[in-house]
Amino acid sequence: MTETKSYKIAWLPGDGIGPEVTREALRVLDAVASAHDFAFTAEEHPMGGAALDETGVPFPDDTRAACRESDAVLLGAVGGPKWDDTTGDQRPESGLLALRKALGVYANLRPVRVPEALASASPLRPDRVGGTDLLFVRELTGGIYFGTPEGRTDDGARSTMVYTEAEIERIAHVAFQRAQRRDGHVTSVDKANVLEVSKLWREVVTRVGEEHYPDVTLRHLYVDNAAMQVVRDPQQFDVVLTGNLFGDILSDLAAALPGSLGLLPSASVGGTVGLFEPVHGSAPDIAGADTANPIGTLLSAALLLDELGEPGAADAVRHGVDATLNAGFRTADLAADDEDAASTSTFGHEVATRAAEHAQKNTSASLP
Repeated sequence: MTETKSYKIAWLPGDGIGPEVTREALRVLDAVASAHDFAFTAEEHPMGGAALDETGVPFPDDTRAACRESDAVLLGAVGGPKWDDTTGDQRPESGLLALRKALGVYANLRPVRVPEALASASPLRPDRVGGTDLLFVRELTGGIYFGTPEGRTDDGARSTMVYTEAEIERIAHVAFQRAQRRDGHVTSVDKANVLEVSKLWREVVTRVGEEHYPDVTLRHLYVDNAAMQVVRDPQQFDVVLTGNLFGDILSDLAAALPGSLGLLPSASVGGTVGLFEPVHGSAPDIAGADTANPIGTLLSAALLLDELGEPGAADAVRHGVDATLNAGFRTADLAADDEDAASTSTFGHEVATRAAEHAQKNTSASLP
């Protein structure tokens, strides 16, 4: 008899709506687990402003240890107006940076999908965005955000963009490998007509592609053109590979395509343990109201399952989200003026039900 696999998840609800949306993600994970012959335990730990209030620091040592000892980390959101007066390493957001560093993650994965059921919610024409399914692979620990020297000078200020060949190579491998699992296309974004760092970026990405991934098609775009193309024709993209700064900007631009930040998941991987979180903020104005959109967090849970090697369960979660949307359920940020909005918990329940049915049907069909 095969022993059931068990995964340990560090659950960091965080601030604002974080506890509400992550709770629904755990509900959905529980719904698909048994059908796919695995179990999980989720241990709650403080993070962000909540941790600051409880322990005096936004990323306590106990939380750090628990994250490192887990198979995955599920994070809600951090920060809010309550902690606006904090500075330096007392800011809730500094805890997030410390968490990424502790886990050693360097690749941020941000899928952007526009289901046909939601194409009309986009600020762009439905025929332009419907069916969009692209993946941003953003380098997370290098570039201008971390380069030195930086800071104020006597008559100005400076920030330095730095990348080593090794940093570019490792993120390029991530992008090409993801493309092999998808449609086999990588678009690398740089500013090689101006920046010396981007010239190196282009050279290294090209070399990695030619030497290791001849089955993947590679093209290069300058970042200004890429921004225009993301808005003009997002369906042309498969995997978009970018550095830290350009990835930050472009992925937020693409977040507008589905019409709500509440729809978008993310994963930060490459280290010892993966970090999974929605891209939205803590939305303190609606915290506790049971009105937040949990889809970004539910799809982050699907990414978590992918990284744990449970693709069937991940597909069941995505099916549950799409089926619930197709059934007409909408949270307040997506509902039309004449529609009744589903609560956070109602939407999570509906997804869990449909995901479990899909998981059970598929696993039963695969039995001899």
